[in-house]
Amino acid sequence: MINKRLLIKNLLAHNDESSFYDKKRQLNLHTKEGKGKFVKHICALSNSNPNNNSYIVVGVEDHDNEIIGTDFYDDSRIQNLVNAFLINPPRIQYENVPFPHLAKDRVVGLVTISPNAKTSYFKKNVHTITAGTVFIRRGSNSLPVDTDDVNPENTQNTDTVTAIENSSHNSIEYTLEGVMDFITNRHKDMTAKYKVFKELFIVCWAGHKKVVKGKTYFSRVDIELINEQVKLFYSALDEVSIEYTDDSFVITEYVALGLNDKTSYYPLEQVSINFQDNGYYKIESALLFEPPQFNRKMMFHIYNSNLVLLDKLQKGIPLSEREKKDMLNLPHTLMVCYLNGFTEARYKLIDAKPLLKAYHEEAVYISFKEAMRVMRKMKYDRAQ
Repeated sequence: MINKRLLIKNLLAHNDESSFYDKKRQLNLHTKEGKGKFVKHICALSNSNPNNNSYIVVGVEDHDNEIIGTDFYDDSRIQNLVNAFLINPPRIQYENVPFPHLAKDRVVGLVTISPNAKTSYFKKNVHTITAGTVFIRRGSNSLPVDTDDVNPENTQNTDTVTAIENSSHNSIEYTLEGVMDFITNRHKDMTAKYKVFKELFIVCWAGHKKVVKGKTYFSRVDIELINEQVKLFYSALDEVSIEYTDDSFVITEYVALGLNDKTSYYPLEQVSINFQDNGYYKIESALLFEPPQFNRKMMFHIYNSNLVLLDKLQKGIPLSEREKKDMLNLPHTLMVCYLNGFTEARYKLIDAKPLLKAYHEEAVYISFKEAMRVMRKMKYDRAQ
């Protein structure tokens, strides 16, 4: 079982970016340019490593390999994004890896690209990349090439990658240190628990516990699979319920949505981790979300009011006390507008990111990230 934190350290220590490894300070999948660049690197790494895994590490400074971390990226459906743009897409996995010196809401992203014997290429245009384009890695660059330049028998990196992965296996020491650090250091102010599955896997979770109508919920939840040093779930806002048996661990996430300060909770997604006797586990997710629908005329008024609010923010016009309160709800309100048929609301929200990030109330930007996460889940779930 590979310790993903150790794997990242070994990748960073091995050498600079190469034909089997890339690093990024952050990903931006809100824009066509950001999506195009991300999928381009997936395509190039896959074509350059048909016989071994290749990796992208996210949250690292390019010039000195400093681990600065990135936002927790909760998207099991990121595979659908790759599938939407590539012919012969490789199987990929995005994992969130915590590091002790980073804040609770910061992780290092690890993208694992599995071996793929078929040549990947773009099936449609995105940003400046045209349909039919093939990419490979040359050194630290992802470059367009002719199909004939791709070698499906390329094994130049196999021994190197195997050695790095073999030196990154977990140990009892790493596992015990992970459990103790999770419970006694990072979450000593919360209800923290752990559960051992199949005498092999340890899941730790923490959050603020509350009981509503006999059902237990957790907010500000952090859940980790300690064996692999992978963060399974993190949310600064949403609430979850947790259920488990001897073989499975189930997380059901709820999202708060409402208008005029009337908030209701809607089930968003259910993630099931099923543990097997042979040392493997499988993660399955199901989108449960059915967005609330509101009166069209009322939504039109609310939508325009939020656009006025953004315009004032853009022009630096002071906000009234009521408008300051509305700012706290703006990201989720625009999300509700989008879910009620106001398609442009999503793009207005994306364009407002710099304004919301610079706003003096940090809760506004946190709300923005949570709203984008919900909409991204829905988009990727529908992407084929």
